[in-house]
Amino acid sequence: MTRTADVAIVGGGIVGLAMADAILGRHPGLRVVVLEKESHLGEHASGRNSGVLHAGFYYAPDTLKAALTRRGNQLLHEFCEAHGVTLRRCGKVVVTASEDELPALHQLHERGRANGVDVTLVDEGDLAGLEPLARTVGAALWSPTTSVADPHQVIEALAGQVREAGGVVELGARAESGGPGHLVVSGQRWDVGHVVNSAGLYADVVGSWFGFCDDYVVLPFKGLYWYGNWPAGRLRRHVYPVPDPKNPFLGVHLTVTPSGGVKVGPTAIPALWREDYGGFGNFEAREVGQVLRQYPRFLTSPHHDVPALVRAEVPKYLRRHLVKQARSLVPSLDPADFTVKGRPGVRAQMWSIPGRRLEMDFVVRGDDRSTHLLNVVSPGWTSSLAVAEHVVSKMESIGAF
Repeated sequence: MTRTADVAIVGGGIVGLAMADAILGRHPGLRVVVLEKESHLGEHASGRNSGVLHAGFYYAPDTLKAALTRRGNQLLHEFCEAHGVTLRRCGKVVVTASEDELPALHQLHERGRANGVDVTLVDEGDLAGLEPLARTVGAALWSPTTSVADPHQVIEALAGQVREAGGVVELGARAESGGPGHLVVSGQRWDVGHVVNSAGLYADVVGSWFGFCDDYVVLPFKGLYWYGNWPAGRLRRHVYPVPDPKNPFLGVHLTVTPSGGVKVGPTAIPALWREDYGGFGNFEAREVGQVLRQYPRFLTSPHHDVPALVRAEVPKYLRRHLVKQARSLVPSLDPADFTVKGRPGVRAQMWSIPGRRLEMDFVVRGDDRSTHLLNVVSPGWTSSLAVAEHVVSKMESIGAF
């Protein structure tokens, strides 16, 4: 028996749920279904991320990330407060390891101001007042609107809001193939007015069914965290390094947890398959082959220093090495204090095949029959509600509903 929906959303992560919520909020009569292949929500990036609400000062002003992160920060703060989600307004400091990093720090400050973000340059004395454990050379950047929330609480609250609005969230519903107007889900055909692709690690696969992702492929990167045994409040602020502008990663940092604890990470270790969380439980030989086929071009890309990235990241599999790397931010770190391993996450990073580069921005494509949210990686969690707001407006403008 064929099933039907006005809108079917492939992927029940934070972005897919935000899309369902935004569509139902503006078109309450539509039959909207979210299709999630796992038996529980939050099994992938949405439930494995740091929970940091980014402010939006990292991104070039002409990008979607710049346009949507500040708005997403505001909307997600409001959502957490309205739904009783655990939220900690701790703020963040970005510190330098040497004077050589000061120009890049000043560029972050300029980008933040251009993006309308509240950021301030502070000296070493001011930093000591904001976060006594952090160390910088010459100056630091203070971001008061960076916070942290519990990702699982956000996901469950958003899924509840979708259901209350009349939407359906189907678990164990794996999209297997599709095209304009239809999907095959767990062996069953669905006739669908509009398909929204928010499949995360498999967004390129779903996009290719509709002809919208032949030039991108996911190159996965594994993120590892270790939790510390410090008492709540010992670290007051998130502490981040100045990032490498050649790569779309923010570097190993110290994150305050929603309960006031601390964790160190993440890594950006190249992974060999999409759900490479550790061991071989989700091993996919076909995906290994797909990833390895891109690596000769990736390793020789003129846009990234990939050999240096690999040399820097692979040793971070070792806990002591990872924690010691973070001592440039907080010198008092002791590897013995960080012994509880967090759930590994995998970043669904898009690689442009013709451009031979990692895509730095969000990518949204589609037509009146389907919409594809590609590369909605960090700060995708922060930006999710704003991404949905933006994309639904675009869908309305081309008559998708």
